[in-house]
Amino acid sequence: MNKSSTRGIFLSVAFLFSIALISFTSNVYAEEISVSSIALEETSIIELKNNSDEEVNTLRIWLGGDFNFKSFKTEKGWTGEKNSQGVIIFTSSESIKPGESVKFGVKTDKSNPGINWKALDNKNTQIDTGLTIAKGLPAIIKNSEPKQSADNTNQSMKEDAVFRIIPEKPNVGSSIRITGDNFASSQEYDFYIDTKKLGSFTTDNNGHFMTTMKIPKDQEAKRVDFKIKDKEGQEKKLSIRIGEGENRIADSENIPLTIKGLPDEIHRGDFLEISGTADPGSGIKIEIEAPDGEIIRTRTTETDSKGNWKLEPLLVPLDRPFGKYIGTISDGKQSITGTWEISSDKKIIITPINLKFEPGEKMKFNGTAIPNKSIEIILEDPLGKEVISDIIQIDDTGKVEFEFSTTQNTPEGTYTLIATQEKEKEFTYAGLGQLPSIPVNIEFDKLNYKSSETAVISISGKGSEIINLLIIDPSDKPKGEAVSIQLQPDGRGSHSIDLSGFSSGVYNAVVSKGNAQSTETFTVGLQIGSGEIQINTTKLDYHPGDSILVLGDTGSNVLLTLTLIDPNGEEVKVRETFSNKNGKISEDSFRIPSDAIPGMWTIKAKSGSNFDNVEIEVLATSTEGMVVLVEDGPNYPGVGKSKNIIVHGGQQTVSIEIIAEDDEIIDKLSFPASAQGEIKQPWIIPKDTEPGTYTIRVEDAFNTAESTFQIQ
Repeated sequence: MNKSSTRGIFLSVAFLFSIALISFTSNVYAEEISVSSIALEETSIIELKNNSDEEVNTLRIWLGGDFNFKSFKTEKGWTGEKNSQGVIIFTSSESIKPGESVKFGVKTDKSNPGINWKALDNKNTQIDTGLTIAKGLPAIIKNSEPKQSADNTNQSMKEDAVFRIIPEKPNVGSSIRITGDNFASSQEYDFYIDTKKLGSFTTDNNGHFMTTMKIPKDQEAKRVDFKIKDKEGQEKKLSIRIGEGENRIADSENIPLTIKGLPDEIHRGDFLEISGTADPGSGIKIEIEAPDGEIIRTRTTETDSKGNWKLEPLLVPLDRPFGKYIGTISDGKQSITGTWEISSDKKIIITPINLKFEPGEKMKFNGTAIPNKSIEIILEDPLGKEVISDIIQIDDTGKVEFEFSTTQNTPEGTYTLIATQEKEKEFTYAGLGQLPSIPVNIEFDKLNYKSSETAVISISGKGSEIINLLIIDPSDKPKGEAVSIQLQPDGRGSHSIDLSGFSSGVYNAVVSKGNAQSTETFTVGLQIGSGEIQINTTKLDYHPGDSILVLGDTGSNVLLTLTLIDPNGEEVKVRETFSNKNGKISEDSFRIPSDAIPGMWTIKAKSGSNFDNVEIEVLATSTEGMVVLVEDGPNYPGVGKSKNIIVHGGQQTVSIEIIAEDDEIIDKLSFPASAQGEIKQPWIIPKDTEPGTYTIRVEDAFNTAESTFQIQ
């Protein structure tokens, strides 16, 4: 085959599609999704079988080592895109339902590649991930004359032959998937709607088939017979009603042009989510005019079948001038305008350099904060789990820079960056693998209240949405009924709670919108100075970037202040907290700054006249700060042996080098450490690697470590 010939690529793909797949499934992954592949030279066919309970809409594939994709081919109804990281993203508007499968063809620059994969649902949530090794084709047996079997003579349409249509309720103009079993092997059949032929297909050696057809747009919406006919006119049929489809809108329907999501006031670093309505099929154009009259942005979109439209989020740049802005929205027939003001009352302004990052990219955030003050930054994943955090000392410029390295296996979704400086707190959002959506957040004006006071809650979320608020009392029971609160167009809102009748104790406020929710704790009637205080930490030696868990005992429902103090006597962080009804103290919000001064640090607990101190030592360097181990991994047929790289005590991004005995660096890797400082990643040993002793060297922003291992 001419490797440079495009025609050769597609001939290979067509040839491979016609041969039954030989599965080679990873032992490590694929409990829910089965992905297998076969290869002919540089061309591979990948088959995804959905054995999970979820519907698959996206498949991402990428190669390890020094393999590269050259081209790809999809089934009808699927599209493919290769991004800048070399990842091919296959997507379809029609999902692969449980029990179904789909095939893709790819060509690589080398034969028999190991292909990493990740299956996602229609919300870009990961369902499963794994590795498939391309298997070579078996030898082809040539017969001088095909043998006639009983199946291929007079039984091309067997009595027990069955087929079905996916989806079960198709619409006019939509694509459908037809699958069947117990037909004659290797036979060609025709597919009809009533008397109209839509296409042909051929069964495999087992009498099974799966194919895709498209219902014509001029097809009448009614009950029809879907038919499969053989060459002798025998048929199997299935009677199904074809629907009009969601895109059928009554001609008389007239939807007005509207806009929502424009706040009265917005800040640098915020992003606008603008949406509205218009006639179905309309093109929407928005122009944004700056205070000086210049048109600074123009965006377009289209309405859906129900007349709704939505723009991708618009990020307000950090250098955008303050003042009044005008947005003009037009559907070609009429125009409407909306106005908003960019103001400057925010003290912390941090934004991502992109609203959407791809897996494998670094998520970078830039901005400004109060000069010459430390700032705590926490990054949470889509499930609200802390993935990385740090305390950064801001210089006199006020500039803030923060980044997080991702891999192809990093969970996709909306990431939340929480920046806290003194009493200021701001939330920033960025998407991995998708555009971000704004979650619901809640904050009280203080921690402890008297029963005669009114608690004030600040809420942030998506502009103009309605959220529910529920208070949980100290016995974990609802305090009254849930309250509905509508946020302002800028996504902010507030709510007051009259605390009359609230008994002393610890309460939780839960705000929710659909499946998203946020919980914040507040207290009522807690006292200070109610008993002796004893505190301790879970260890005495710490390194820059380490988190600190403070535990202790005092009286029940006592209000305390915890302070972290450096060797120079400077207060690094002050936290107001409390003991529970059993007198237990537990506080995990403290962290050693990444640029911490080595020496003895102090944590001070105080409540009224009662206090207690505990000292911890922060080490400048540590030979035990990071540990790297290399263990034998599985042997992947067609690719070779592997090693498992295990790192403990890593912080942020960890760089890895594999070094030969002659000091040649044979491979470089980079992975983000988990919140627990751990990394566990497989490494495929290159085929031409000589046996011997090798060194692995790892380095993060604070420590280095190395170890040796053998390659047989």
